[in-house]
Amino acid sequence: MYNFSCYNPGSFILVGIPGLEKFHIWIGIPFCVIYVVAIVGNCVLLYLIAVEHSLHEPMFFFLSMLATTDLILSTATVPKVLSNLWLGSQEITFSGCLTQMFFLHFSFVVDSAILLAMAFDRYVAICFPLRYTTILTPQVMIKLVVSIAVRSFSIILPDIFLLKRLPFCGTHIIPHTYCEHIGVARLSSADISINIWYGFSVPLMTVISDVIFIAVSYSFILHAVFQLSSQGARQKALSTCGSHVCVILIFYTPAFFSILAHRFGHSVPRNVLILFANLYVAIPPALNPIVYGVKTQQIQDKFNLCCSLNKKQ
Repeated sequence: MYNFSCYNPGSFILVGIPGLEKFHIWIGIPFCVIYVVAIVGNCVLLYLIAVEHSLHEPMFFFLSMLATTDLILSTATVPKVLSNLWLGSQEITFSGCLTQMFFLHFSFVVDSAILLAMAFDRYVAICFPLRYTTILTPQVMIKLVVSIAVRSFSIILPDIFLLKRLPFCGTHIIPHTYCEHIGVARLSSADISINIWYGFSVPLMTVISDVIFIAVSYSFILHAVFQLSSQGARQKALSTCGSHVCVILIFYTPAFFSILAHRFGHSVPRNVLILFANLYVAIPPALNPIVYGVKTQQIQDKFNLCCSLNKKQ
């Protein structure tokens, strides 16, 4: 019975942000505001893309995928964070912890793959404008979506089995606000070297490969843009990539900082790392629709049109 309970722990305790318990209520307020902005912004973006036929293009299809994944990422973590900070709801079941961990890491890998697909879309649009519709056909789009989903699922699913094989006979207290692979694995008294190797190396190498291909795509894009004779044409071509570049920086910069800080930043206070990790899962989903709304003229026009129609009604 003891061994069975070790391999099937009933629940874990998420302690929140250690050392900042007195400020949990106040910390929760900005997270709630950011979460509401993320939900409203991404839902509005999805609505505009769905109802406006002029936005039924590959670029906006990828953007709708990004918005959907951002909704999954923020919803998988932020509501539990808020219940922890405001209501003191620290308990989470083992199955609930595994589910949250899966969607957290799955969304991260999917986001990275979508950004790579969007870079490919911009590469085709700028380097082969006359063949854009013949290259990015609906069949190609479906294949890209399936490959993104299958790749991400195949990368993250082993994390579940790597955790389920571990005994958790000691403490069940997780010094965090949500479940993530290595944080849960460290509670086990068994050897977790495989978890550390796979949980850190494989997803990181996957994301790094995405970053390399994105950089290659933009090197071709810049080469094609600077061969244009007209200054106006160059500015117009680069402006179509501005929002994508902003989203890339918003996504990858804090992600790599958080990963490397958790791995190598032993001198950084734990509460700072946890607070930054929470900001990472909350802020990018809120900023992405704002960036595209501000920098994409087509979305601005459709949003203003919808607002004007609602006012007339």
